[in-house]
Parts: sequence; structure tokens; C-alpha cells
Amino acid sequence: MSEYRHPYPDMQFVINELIDVDQLSQSLGLEGVNSELSNAILDEAGRLGADVLSPLNRIGDQQPPTLNAEGVQQTPGFAEAYQQYVKSGWGSLTAPEKFGGQALPNLLGTAVMEIWQSANMAFALCPLLGQGAIASITHHGSDELQQQYLPKMVSGEWTGTMNLTEPGAGSDLAAIKTRAVAEADHYRISGQKIFITWGDHQMTENIVHLVLARLPNAPAGVKGISLFIVPKYLLDEQGNPAQRNDVKAVSLEHKLGIHGSPTCVMSFGDEGGAIGYLIGEENKGLSYMFTMMNHARQSVGLQGLAISERAYQHALDYAKTRLQGTQKDGSQIAIIKHPDVRRMLMQMRASIEAMRALAYQASSESDQAQACLADSEQALAHQGRAELLTPVVKGWITELAQEVTSLGLQIHGGMGYIEESGAAQYYRDARILPIYEGTTGIQALDLVGRKNLLNGGRLIAQLLADIEVTLVAVERSGASLGVVAKSLRAALSDGQTAQQWLLEHAPEDRFAAGAVSVNFMMLFGYLSGGWLMAKSALLAQSMLESGTGDAAFLKAKLITAQFYSEQLLPRTGACLAAIKSGSETTMALSEELF
Repeated sequence: MSEYRHPYPDMQFVINELIDVDQLSQSLGLEGVNSELSNAILDEAGRLGADVLSPLNRIGDQQPPTLNAEGVQQTPGFAEAYQQYVKSGWGSLTAPEKFGGQALPNLLGTAVMEIWQSANMAFALCPLLGQGAIASITHHGSDELQQQYLPKMVSGEWTGTMNLTEPGAGSDLAAIKTRAVAEADHYRISGQKIFITWGDHQMTENIVHLVLARLPNAPAGVKGISLFIVPKYLLDEQGNPAQRNDVKAVSLEHKLGIHGSPTCVMSFGDEGGAIGYLIGEENKGLSYMFTMMNHARQSVGLQGLAISERAYQHALDYAKTRLQGTQKDGSQIAIIKHPDVRRMLMQMRASIEAMRALAYQASSESDQAQACLADSEQALAHQGRAELLTPVVKGWITELAQEVTSLGLQIHGGMGYIEESGAAQYYRDARILPIYEGTTGIQALDLVGRKNLLNGGRLIAQLLADIEVTLVAVERSGASLGVVAKSLRAALSDGQTAQQWLLEHAPEDRFAAGAVSVNFMMLFGYLSGGWLMAKSALLAQSMLESGTGDAAFLKAKLITAQFYSEQLLPRTGACLAAIKSGSETTMALSEELF
């Protein structure tokens, strides 16, 4: 297994140059938060990722958690690593100060989370879910619940989970059957949840479950769902974990990948009912949970970037050392000298840089919305952009990660198919990403429906306008970025045509939106990636002309941006062709003919 190296130069470029963390922090009124601090945070996080988390990655794959009478026993070494994570204060990075957080921009939290996910995705799923639970309780929980649970969750001393799915429900949350019955100042929760990531472990003294359940007289469907905090241990009068609650893991799933992350079947109320506490108002649980889900969806998109980066590093190390091919003098050459291997490595690299730019940009939009609270129109614009990009980040990046990790396997040749080489783990781990936290199809329908058709196309129109501004700047920059400009102009036209087609055909064809949604999402993923790679190329060229920055890195950025423009951005044309074919052949076969 190769060692993990955090991609400091590109992370630094995106944070400091493309997004401009200095300006962002100034807008947020954060004194002392600047590029210098950002660089120091990345450096320190990189050490924990490389020295502590990465060595456990293979161990987690080979020695997954087990279940016994005391509950889930995590992979050896994970508990000690988690305590280092807590003691270093990483869990509190972006949380509110009033609960012990450092209140740093989401952008920096996203960059640090990329490091954890690349180093050890199975481990990093635990704090990922905790961050989402913190967000949901912060936005919707009562003052009492916040004071009881958030300080320990922010510090990382307690972890959090999300309990949505049930055996008979899947993604259809309207079908959930878990029940909640009011009793004094709490509720009794009974039912079963499946696919609960890190649903149980022994790394912390408490686990805070966020659980969707239905009250006895609740309205049917999603309008009758409420959200509850159900702790593993009930708290005593001093706020410390005391009595064990009636909730437990009853089995563990045997999965294709992320073996080190326990995926539990959770049972609530086998002995009379688990005690839970209502978050917000009754029957509004789904909207509250969406706070956590949207956080998780961006985070899963980030996982796609992170696992792609790890697969790339692994493949690059192999390509530099694997000798194959004999020259005239009898000497052998490393396979990185072969054009086809170069093609695959460049495709991985260009994809990753576009993914990183988009994931960080989406994260920073929430920061920008917070910075613009005095200007409600600007705040709404940034929040709208964050919401628009969320399904693209989750859907496009995780789908592209399948291709990137597969290329990593291909570069290894036959050895990639052998588990001992380590390349297969990244491919297996990546496969869950387009599935959990809403499948690719769900993300695409969200983009086409809620984020587009329901607002008359306003959010996408604004995105297309911003891309046009960047394109004009690229076109004016001169011949050196001519390929980038030409490709982005064609892709932008594809995006405009796809949007016009959808707005025209969706009202008259009830199948149109569903039939074209994934291609629509992928088109806007490649287009958004191309937009940010073009902006990056502009910045790199400007920095080279002014003599600032690392010249070698900036020249490489220009080459990678051109490769993306030549080899990946033209895929928008194929997506558009599929979109324009509509729904007719998709829906033409009768069910009997399948």
C-alpha cells in the first residue's frame, strides 16, 4: 500500500486563490482567519491523516468491526485514532463558538474533511455524520436540547448518527413505520432502522441518534414524520451518560467496501420503548432532517473527490515504479512513459482538480450566504447557489469517482485485480457513494425538479450567466487559453440548450424530467467543472505573468485545465444529445418485454 500524501499545493490554490479565503474571512468578520492560518491547518491535518489515519485504512478493510453481547467492537486502532482526533480539536473546527466550536468557515472544514476521507474513508464516516447531526440540532433543536447535547458533540466526545431507512421503506420515507408515543416530557420510540453508519461502537461514552418516527395520529406520508434525539445512554441530572437506553445494534451488514465502518441494523424499543426527545415541532421532521441530509450529501460528494485522490496517488506511485517495455538497448522503462498510461493519469488528475474546485466552491457558498446576511438578496443568491450545486456535487462527483477509481485499477493491470496491491479497495469503497444519502437518480431529480423547474429555471440561469462572465474573460485573455475558451463556449451552449429543452418539454411530457434528469445533472457537472477549471487557468496565467506563486505548479495547472477542456468537457455534447432524445424510447417497452 502506498502512503497517503495530502495534496497541499492544489488545496492551497483552490482555497487561497480560486475562492480567496482572505476575502471570505474578512466578509465573515473573522479576525486572524486568513491564508496563513488556512495553510497551517491543512499542514497539521495532513500529518494526522498521513501518520495516524492512513495506516489504519488497510487494517479496517481486512479487520472489520464485530458484534457481540456488549455491542459493536470497532476495528483495532480506530478508538485510539479517534481520541487523537478529539484531543486535537478537529471536531470543533466549524461549529458555533457558544457550544465550544471554533466557528471557522465551512470551506476550511471541507478541506480538512477531504484529508480524513482520503486517508481513511471508513473511519472518517463517523465524524462526518456527527457534523451533520450537529447542524440539524443547531438549526432546529430547542435551547435545552442544544445545551444538553451540542457541547459534547462539538468536541467529538459524543458521536451522532442519522436513522432514516427501514426494511420496507428504502428511499421512500413516506413508508416508515417507526412509532413515537408521547409520555411526560419525552416520547417512547419503537421500530427498526437499517443501513445505519456507525450506529454503534465503543469509541465514545455516548452516541446521539437522530431518528425519524411517526406519531399515532400523524398525517399520512412525509407530512406525518417527526424527528427525535434518541441517545444510546440517557443523561443524569449533571448531563452525563447514565442509564442505557432501549436501543441497540442487532446485526452488521457485510458490504462490498468501507469494511471498517460498521453499518448496523438498529432496533428501538425491544424492551418497552426507547426514550426520545422531539426536535422542533411534531410532523416537521423531514424538513429538519434535510438540514443533516444536505450536509451529508455535500460530504458524500467530497468523499468521491477524496477516494479519487487516494486512488490517483496509488496509481501514480505504481506507474513510476512498474517497469514494462524494453528499449533497444535492453533496458526497461516505467509504465508512466507510455502514452496510454499518461492518458489515464491525466484523466484522473484533471477530474480530481475539477471535483475539488466544485466541492470547495459549493461549500464556500454557505459561508458567503452567512457573510451577506445584511443584504438579504445577496444572501438568498448564495444560499440558492449552494442548494443548486449540492445535487451536482453529490451526483456528478460520485459518479465520476467510479471512473477515476476504475482507471486506478486499470493502470495496475492484472495486479489491480489482486487485493494485495491495494488498488481494489479504493474501487470497492467508492461504489457506495452514488447510492447512499440519495442515489444518483434522486440527486438528478432534485436538481431538475426542486432546484430548477420549481423556480422557473432562475437558479440555473444565474449559474449560466456567471459562466458566461468567466468565459468572456478567458476569451479576452489571449491565444494561450484558446482551447479552454473554445471548449467552454461549446459546453456553455450545450447547457443553455439543455435548459431550454427541459423548460419547454417538461410541462407537456410527464416522463421527460425523469428520463433526462441524470444526463442533465452530468452535463451540468462537467460544465461546472469546466467553468472552475477555466477560472483556475486564468488565475494561474495571471500569477505566472506577475511572477507570483510556484511556477511549476501553475504551469501544471494550465496543462491540466487544457486537458480537461479537450478530453472531459466535450462530454456535455453527448449528454445533450441524450437529453434531446426525450423519454419516448426510455418508456416505450412494455414491462413484459424487459
